[in-house]
Amino acid sequence: MLAIKKARKLIENNPNDTAAKIIAALVLALESETSLSVAQLYSLDDKRFELALEILNEWRLDRHYASKLRLVDSSAVAQGLVNAAPAASVPKSV
Repeated sequence: MLAIKKARKLIENNPNDTAAKIIAALVLALESETSLSVAQLYSLDDKRFELALEILNEWRLDRHYASKLRLVDSSAVAQGLVNAAPAASVPKSV
């Protein structure tokens, strides 16, 4: 999360800076799953380019964790359905 925080500070402190604009475009492209020109990333200085790579890495990790949370949620729902199903399908004694 450190790179994402660094990016937020960069963008908030100087939103008109070219590097801040490119980093903001990267974040928006990642969020909306749209394209971003690699040439824009290459135009960044070394420090900002490394920040862009860190953002990409953290974004991938966050997606993994978000997928894991959805998996856990789906598993809990499925388990609840499985546990509830036998009780509902057991015939009552007459």
